[in-house]
Amino acid sequence: MEQGKGKGKVLSLNVGKSKNIAELDEKEVLSAIYKHSVEESVLFLSKSGIYGDEQADLLNHGGSDKAVCIYPIEHYAYWQSKLKIRLSHGAFGENVTLAGLTEENCHIGDIFKWGEAVVQVSQPRRPCYKVAKRHQIKKLPLIIQTTGYSGYYVRVLQEGYVSKKDPFELLDQLTDFSIKYINKITYHEKGNLQAREQLRQLESLSSSWKSSL
Repeated sequence: MEQGKGKGKVLSLNVGKSKNIAELDEKEVLSAIYKHSVEESVLFLSKSGIYGDEQADLLNHGGSDKAVCIYPIEHYAYWQSKLKIRLSHGAFGENVTLAGLTEENCHIGDIFKWGEAVVQVSQPRRPCYKVAKRHQIKKLPLIIQTTGYSGYYVRVLQEGYVSKKDPFELLDQLTDFSIKYINKITYHEKGNLQAREQLRQLESLSSSWKSSL
């Protein structure tokens, strides 16, 4: 980690319930992408996620490798300027709106202490059509891929109570492969077979991301 980049400040804890987000004339689309900030002093973090949060599509969201979705607050100003919309915390369906740990200085395998819990960075967040539907911007997933402002997921190594007051404190950095780099190889350098094979060998990268490579 770069000096001073081993700690993240939690700005908001966000949870959501699964609901139909389709238009009236469309087939049902269940999603919990609409997250709202919670003010409870502490919440329990289990290996499947934050208490009170739901995932509608367990194939692509949730599970042990994608227990918590994190999005850096540093990108909010860009999106508000680019999209000409006002965004509140949780706007990208993230459970944690975080300051100080972007895709550039956060690596696959990084282990953080968060309150009583211990979490590990497992993969980038893969933007899907539901974030586009939420903001009514069809090309938003493609723009997210292009910018690399994806956010990322963590798995829970140790369960425990967490709060907005608890920072993310780096315990260990296992690799030099940043989330930014993984996004670059995945989306922009598909012909770099050596790099893709190198990523597939990372023990701490989620199995689903390895399969996609």
